[in-house]
Amino acid sequence: MGRSRQNKSARRVPGVLRAVMACGAFASLVASPMVLAADAPAAAPAADTAARPVAAPNPRTAMTGSWNRYPEIGEQPLPGLPAPPPIPPPPLKADHKVAWEAQRKAVQDAEAAGKPLYSNYTACMPDGMPAMMMGMFPMEVLQTPGQVTIIQEAYNQVRRIYMGAALPPFEDAEPLFWGHSSGKWEGDTLLVNTIGIKEDVRFRDVPHSNQMRIVERLKLLSPNMMEDVVTVTDPVYLEGPWTFKWVYKRIPGYKMLEYVCESNREYRDETGAARMRIGK
Repeated sequence: MGRSRQNKSARRVPGVLRAVMACGAFASLVASPMVLAADAPAAAPAADTAARPVAAPNPRTAMTGSWNRYPEIGEQPLPGLPAPPPIPPPPLKADHKVAWEAQRKAVQDAEAAGKPLYSNYTACMPDGMPAMMMGMFPMEVLQTPGQVTIIQEAYNQVRRIYMGAALPPFEDAEPLFWGHSSGKWEGDTLLVNTIGIKEDVRFRDVPHSNQMRIVERLKLLSPNMMEDVVTVTDPVYLEGPWTFKWVYKRIPGYKMLEYVCESNREYRDETGAARMRIGK
């Protein structure tokens, strides 16, 4: 799979290899090519300014900027800021859990055998929600009047959160990769409701119905750190809420790069594995 993403330190990863790294189910994503600097404390203020109050950043504007996952793969967490806990298994209803566990085992066995299964990744398809919020490369947040736009560098994914907008009924929400999102402020927390995700857009292979709702609570932990607490509900497939958390670190000055899937040579063979066509 070809893609346009040029940078001195950028590494081009063949699609089949990326499928191994990504598990085809968004479980283990490729690390960003950048090394993030430590979120070091600011220098002590001068004596004549030490007593001046420091205004807290306004979250309604301060989320704007470029962010990357925290901690990066292989990066040690900062002192006093532990990594978010592992994502728990989905609380699937019993009649759906057996099929999900069988699918996860098939994915793991295929990867162990060096024959990863064909997936949305090998098909050059974007993550969609909620996986794009922890994509393989950095993301950019833009806060403008009436809208928060989130751009994920991987696959050039663009998500628009309309502030105060009324969501359509579940049955009328056109299925999309990133769904329909409405946001509002609750104090310093951006509360976002998302519905209308395409059925074949799945996070960790978890099936869902058109009644799935994704609720996010985005909040600045500090000027340079942000968290997204995600809760997924679906009365058809889940016994209860599925909640997990992602954390991001600001990367000042980072310029988003182009990412385009092109010259895709991968296909699904008769066994369901991903294969690559060699030659023209």
